[in-house]
Amino acid sequence: MALIITDDCINCDVCEPECPNVAISQGDEIYVIDSSRCTECVGHYDTPQCVEVCPVDAIIKDENCVESDEQLWAKYEQLTSGT
Repeated sequence: MALIITDDCINCDVCEPECPNVAISQGDEIYVIDSSRCTECVGHYDTPQCVEVCPVDAIIKDENCVESDEQLWAKYEQLTSGT
């Protein structure tokens, strides 16, 4: 499943540059994750890098966007193939 950033976000700016899929951007009040680009770092890293660097644990799994490992891999392949 994709990840989301909760209201606990303190806008510290550390998550955005860590995302290999450019899925994180500044929203109106807090950073947001584009679920169509989030692969939880599948294909790039063993763990989601944004979760690793978040100092307030504001990044969690999005229960409304459940995806299997196979779906995350397929999304990774689509994002990296340029199609």
